[in-house]
Amino acid sequence: MKVKIKKLHPDAVIPKYAKLGDAGLDLTAVEVEADEHVLTYKTGLAVEIPWWHVGLLFPRSSVYKTGQSLTNCVGVIDSGYRGEIMFKYTVSPYAKEYEVGDRIGQLLIVPYPRIQFEEVEELTPTERGDGGYGSTGK
Repeated sequence: MKVKIKKLHPDAVIPKYAKLGDAGLDLTAVEVEADEHVLTYKTGLAVEIPWWHVGLLFPRSSVYKTGQSLTNCVGVIDSGYRGEIMFKYTVSPYAKEYEVGDRIGQLLIVPYPRIQFEEVEELTPTERGDGGYGSTGK
C-alpha cells in the first residue's frame, strides 16, 4: 500500500520498518518541547491515512528504559487529519528523555470496518456473560 507523506521539517526522517515482518514503522524525533509534566516529540511529518484506515501511534518496546509513558496510551490518526505527527510522553523524576534523532515511537496503519449498530432487547448469551474485571480467573 502506498501512503502519501509530507516532510514539514528538513530533518524529518521518512518512517521505515526496522526488520522484515515488523508491524510498526519507526518514527524519529526532530524537535522536543517540554513543559512541567509532558514532553512533546515532533516528527516533522504529516501523512495521508487512506480512507477506511487508521494510523495508530504506539511507544516502542524500548520505552521501558526511559521511564516515560505515552499520555494517551495509543494515538489515533484519523484519515482526515493532515497535521504533524507528535508523541506526548509524561515525565517522571526518573525519566530518561529521548533526544532529537532518537526513534520515539511507531506507526501502524490498519483498516477498520464501518460499524452500523442495531439496537436489540437482548444480546446473544455466552459462557462469560457480563462477568467483568478478573471474572475469568488468574
